Amino acid sequence: MDNIYKSPSSSLAGEGDITNNSGMKADELPEGVKGWSWGAFCLNGIWAGFNRTYIGLLAFLPYVGFLVSIYLGFKGRELAWKNKRWESLEHFNRVQRKWSVWGVGLTVAMLLIGILAAISLPAYQDYVLRNGG
Repeated sequence: MDNIYKSPSSSLAGEGDITNNSGMKADELPEGVKGWSWGAFCLNGIWAGFNRTYIGLLAFLPYVGFLVSIYLGFKGRELAWKNKRWESLEHFNRVQRKWSVWGVGLTVAMLLIGILAAISLPAYQDYVLRNGG
């Protein structure tokens, strides 16, 4: 009777990552957390809410918003790591990459729509005035 049952073990650190100190406001950051965050810069207030970085909600205030956006661009990834619990560094980077793609994509789309409107509206007004509209 050497077959003694052993219960399965589990790790509370998150996928075997012992250095996962996310959500603990620790000063030490793992490699790969620091860097510019396009998601935090472009989608500042929305990004802040989802990443529990509530100082970013100041981006909705007039005159202060642009400065907060720049701050979040520089420090957003670090703040998100410190303020929210992540499964692992890979999970964190995957989610932040998606925020960056959506932030840049929506910003470029809005810029293109603005340029298109700036070109087409005067042409439409000229057309209406010439045709007695």
